[in-house]
Amino acid sequence: MVVTIPVLKDFAEEIGGSHVHVVSLLSGYQNVHTYSPKPSDLVAVRKARVFIQVGMGLEVWVGALVRNAGNPGLLVVTASEHIAREAGPAPGADPHGHGGGNPHVWLDPENAKVMVGQIAALFAKSDPAHADEYRVNHDRYVHEIDALEAELSGRLQRVTDRRIVVHHPAWPHFAERFGFEVAGEIITQSGAEPSARHMQALIRTIREGRIRVIVSEPQLNQKLPQMLARETAARLVVLTAMPGGVPGTATYLDMLRYNVTTLAEALESKD
Repeated sequence: MVVTIPVLKDFAEEIGGSHVHVVSLLSGYQNVHTYSPKPSDLVAVRKARVFIQVGMGLEVWVGALVRNAGNPGLLVVTASEHIAREAGPAPGADPHGHGGGNPHVWLDPENAKVMVGQIAALFAKSDPAHADEYRVNHDRYVHEIDALEAELSGRLQRVTDRRIVVHHPAWPHFAERFGFEVAGEIITQSGAEPSARHMQALIRTIREGRIRVIVSEPQLNQKLPQMLARETAARLVVLTAMPGGVPGTATYLDMLRYNVTTLAEALESKD
């Protein structure tokens, strides 16, 4: 089985256990928007029975990869298929230029549960001999997601100012679920550098609003968020939208805990 990004690998392994072998094309510190498939990716897809993508325009390179692999028996599954498309930063807004809303849906644990449910149903249908095991694994994992979401929501109760400026528009689903307010974005369109005017406007927004935290990601160039932090005295934190993007985030649950607790600590800091 081949998946596009590490979060899908983690979901598949949680449900499939020893019955699945999962290859993720990207690692946690690679940029899915600018990724170029390698010859080894073509070979992996050619040999796979199942290919899982997030969809919603996240992996724009998948269509060509699947066509070039020449695997007519390949089952292509879109894990976001049953997630409400209207979710995102604002009605009608789509900072990535993708149809159907912001594709970083897994950063909301409620969406993650939908994706996990779809993967479990796929496994049960394709391998009915182990269907009961997949259902048990699904129920256990959903319980773990629920428990962590409750824990993190409780951790945030004492965080009063939850406004942030983000480097890249990956965070609307995360922000909506946990009550953060995205007050500005450095990159508003994937693949396009921000203008000097836009950066000056962000500096004014941060200074005038006394916004305390700027969020970047490990796969992005840190030059612009570092400049913003110097100009405004805001705290720069690096979060990850992918498991494995920073140390201590090997799994989806680890990643979610790291992102929320790191952001909460930065917003509470008196420095």
